[in-house]
Amino acid sequence: MASDSAGSVQPCVLEHVTKKFKVRSRDRRERRTEFVAVDDVSFTIEPGAAVALVGASGSGKSTIATMITGAQRPTSGSINYGEIAVHSLRSGGLRRYHQDVQMVFQDPYGALNPLHTVAYTLQRPCRNLLGLSAHEADKRVQELLEQVGLAPATQFAPKLPHQLSGGQRQRVVIARALASNPGLIVADEPVSMLDVSLRAGVLRLLAELRESRGLSLLYITHDLLSARVVTDQILVLNKGRVVESGVTKDVLQNPTDEYTVQLLNAIPHPFAAAS
Repeated sequence: MASDSAGSVQPCVLEHVTKKFKVRSRDRRERRTEFVAVDDVSFTIEPGAAVALVGASGSGKSTIATMITGAQRPTSGSINYGEIAVHSLRSGGLRRYHQDVQMVFQDPYGALNPLHTVAYTLQRPCRNLLGLSAHEADKRVQELLEQVGLAPATQFAPKLPHQLSGGQRQRVVIARALASNPGLIVADEPVSMLDVSLRAGVLRLLAELRESRGLSLLYITHDLLSARVVTDQILVLNKGRVVESGVTKDVLQNPTDEYTVQLLNAIPHPFAAAS
């Protein structure tokens, strides 16, 4: 039976990672050009750390997320999770890797199959990634629902996604990510599609789960306000490059890069003025 603590918690190290995409030009010749989405990015997520990757839309945040989870490969550079060379994994290795590294998606409405109950959605990773029996998986589903604040579990397990609120759906998405006892959670804009009234609860849940389970968290967002709530360290990304990094509180109170200043100035009550 799976425990409540994280599984293999390893450092995640990106070294000189670049990702280029081929794009078709609009001229009559339809020539293809290269677009650099991520440009020579290096950073480390230490075991148990919570790191924010912050930037405006198109800055390369989500591309980095997909490369860390193995959904895309970098054009150059390396990504390693402990001894695992993520950048060179193939299907069999990716399956095993996804037991240790899981993703929470931005859209809780599109992330869940509308035909599957909550119980079925959570049972699949328990059976497929952990090899639990049907009885063990059922018990695990009950535990996961309780852990993400969907209690009593017997009330939520038989529900379909359309019977849940947006906040409840995102809690199910988080529970699914936790099902395999990962060491690293990559949360890509996990509250951006939720009502403002629901965001604080989901952010608190992520912070509590990270602390109680001892896992690492990469929190990807354009929202500097939420970054301070859940992370210790921050990296600011602009046009695919890291332009500033450091302790979250320090960077937000005393930014040194003009782009970070611009992001802070776009917030009605920036943390730079907070105590």
